[in-house]
Amino acid sequence: MKYSTILLLTGSVLLTPAIALANNPAVVVGVQPISSSELSQVVTGWSAKKQIIGKTVFNEKNQKIGVIDDIVIGPDKTVSYAIIGAGGYLGVGKHDVAISINHFEQRGEKFVIAGVTKETLKNAPEFKYAATHK
Repeated sequence: MKYSTILLLTGSVLLTPAIALANNPAVVVGVQPISSSELSQVVTGWSAKKQIIGKTVFNEKNQKIGVIDDIVIGPDKTVSYAIIGAGGYLGVGKHDVAISINHFEQRGEKFVIAGVTKETLKNAPEFKYAATHK
């Protein structure tokens, strides 16, 4: 009788953390939620989807030279390149070019790359994504 009581108590003690985790889906083992100060930084930061991707890029003469189609995060976990779709019409004949983030300047709501034209981008080496390994 004592053996079954000990077994029952041990089992309930071992299952308690699992039940607590199951009832709290926001808890991820090994990952800490962000602090309030970090949350304020996130809220005031940029959303790639809402504020960068799909935005038109201009040169210093206010001429449209392309559209930001993607951003590339380097191995050091910083945004290093923007992929600009240049040329084409409705995506047909479009030429993707990787441009270093260092060349971009934000002027109000616009993204500007000085000294670049549509022709410059069309003549730049085409960017192609690496094949994914399965």
